[in-house]
Amino acid sequence: MPTFALAGSFSRLQALLLVLILLACQGNAALTDWTPPLSTRGRYIVDANGVRFKLKSGNWHGASGTYTGSGDINVDSNHHANENAHTLPLGLQYTSIDDILDGFESLRINTIRLQFSNEMIHDMAPVQDAWVAANPQFKGLTPLQVYDAVIQALTDKGFAVILNNHTNKSLWCCGVNDGNERWNESQTDDVWQSDWLFMVSRYRNNGRVIGADLYNEVRRDILYDPNWNGNDTHDWWKASQALGNRILLEANPDILIVIEGINWTGIPVDGLPHHRPTLEPVASLSHTFLATNKLVYSAHFYAYTGPNHSGATGIGETSDLRYRDYSQADLFEVMNFQAGYVALDIDKHYTTPVWISEFGVDGRGDILASDATWFNNMVSYLTTYDLDFAIWPLIGYLGPNNTNGWALLNWDPTTGDRDGLYDGNDWRVNAWNTLLDFTGDPESPVTTPTRWQMLNLDQGDFIQSLVQMSREDWDPGARKGMCPDGLRMIGISAASTRALCTNSASYTWASGNPTITVSNEAYVTEGDWASGYTKYQCPSNSYVVGYAIRNSEVSTVLCAQASTTLGTDGSGTRWFDQGDNRPADDAGGDFHYGQSKGQCEREEYIAGIAFTTRIGDNGSPAAILCRK
Repeated sequence: MPTFALAGSFSRLQALLLVLILLACQGNAALTDWTPPLSTRGRYIVDANGVRFKLKSGNWHGASGTYTGSGDINVDSNHHANENAHTLPLGLQYTSIDDILDGFESLRINTIRLQFSNEMIHDMAPVQDAWVAANPQFKGLTPLQVYDAVIQALTDKGFAVILNNHTNKSLWCCGVNDGNERWNESQTDDVWQSDWLFMVSRYRNNGRVIGADLYNEVRRDILYDPNWNGNDTHDWWKASQALGNRILLEANPDILIVIEGINWTGIPVDGLPHHRPTLEPVASLSHTFLATNKLVYSAHFYAYTGPNHSGATGIGETSDLRYRDYSQADLFEVMNFQAGYVALDIDKHYTTPVWISEFGVDGRGDILASDATWFNNMVSYLTTYDLDFAIWPLIGYLGPNNTNGWALLNWDPTTGDRDGLYDGNDWRVNAWNTLLDFTGDPESPVTTPTRWQMLNLDQGDFIQSLVQMSREDWDPGARKGMCPDGLRMIGISAASTRALCTNSASYTWASGNPTITVSNEAYVTEGDWASGYTKYQCPSNSYVVGYAIRNSEVSTVLCAQASTTLGTDGSGTRWFDQGDNRPADDAGGDFHYGQSKGQCEREEYIAGIAFTTRIGDNGSPAAILCRK
């Protein structure tokens, strides 16, 4: 624990102690005043009572590995910054977990992003006594059992925990060709998924384990870029979509699914294409899960990296700007373009909370003035736009052999003394207090916004209805898409493979959730609303919730029987065979970039879909019937 010199008056010491007491009291309230499980409402995370739960968080690294990959793994100098975590949460060797958690509480954070590697899960060797010397209760445990105990201690204290699959191998992230570039770089997709199901199930009964952060900093390996909807083994959208649904369906329907954007593509050489996409692809294709309101997107920002800068110095360094090179206004603009828009754009298929789950800078010694400016600008960004955050890292070592000053809480391995944010040696203290003092919460409970969700049939069936998943295939052999339960289709693309779902206006399924599969014009009984075209129309008092295609041709339309009598007014036929025909307010956002789309008004429902297979046409949707 820190010691205070008795310099100055006794009243100054009293004032300092009073401040620390007040900070501790505020931290206690933040830890206890929420009720799991958590979910999302538009851009906000909320608790079970609809009260906003803002992720004011930090990263406790170590269990994903600190080894740099060369030399004797037992030698501290072969670990990042000489900080050997022994594949455990860092710090347990030199200070008690009670002191660590007290330190977290003094920082007034409420959530811990807790890293792990897949190797750590499967390591059955007991930890050496010296690795947990300050925590003898952990002697004889495996690394996973220590991880269990840490989670229990954190949640008993009141902290929320987000599990973060940081690496495959237990190595420091993120090296070139380190075997951790992707979720399946050093293991199969099946192993990755089964490990996640194991981990989420393991903590299912602990309501304060609130999130599954699926993988850290997906990036290029030596040969291949990751992609978003490429339908191959490097497709991060596909992998995270599949695993997110499995976790919610098989392991824990209450947990939040955290998906970080793509961290890097291309070769960092001037003249060759290279980029840090982060969350940019989400605008054109977002995730839709079987369990609703469980998606959180995340992104990482550091001063030394940039939108097109890898962060390297020397090999891999380019002439592109780093984030620290931007003015505050330009930094805000680029960060909103890369990530912030996902939370800030209301009423879009992608509108969901954005968690800046890593940002940080050295808090000690001589640092670049531009790094300090960037950090202050980051704090201004996070407060201006009221975004969730997690600083990197919480724990570090400062001593004769350790000079890394990034952590907010540091311990000297030789003496056990703490040198933390509030112990007088960290220039970031004022900015941190500004960030933690900021109160931008909306009124509680948070208003429930209209939901908009995409269907993506590019890669095959995309049925996001739990009701339908328990039923027989309504169109065997066709490619099918269906909205999540409680939503209806309101738009569709002329390219056939994308659609938009919503719960705008009040259209509810009849008791028992009856559906009707339409494959002919039997229900076109009130006039020809698309002359010369084939029309698959729902029967009276039902609305479209799904559809099927064969190649591009409409095969069937799936209609849900409504719980009440539906009107037959509305805007009527909406043609989109020659261009977009969507509401002027862009409700839901562009759900198929570069393709013509038809979409009904907010208060309407789709009653039918029209298409043609005449010469020159492929049977893709050309018009919809909008009613209210």
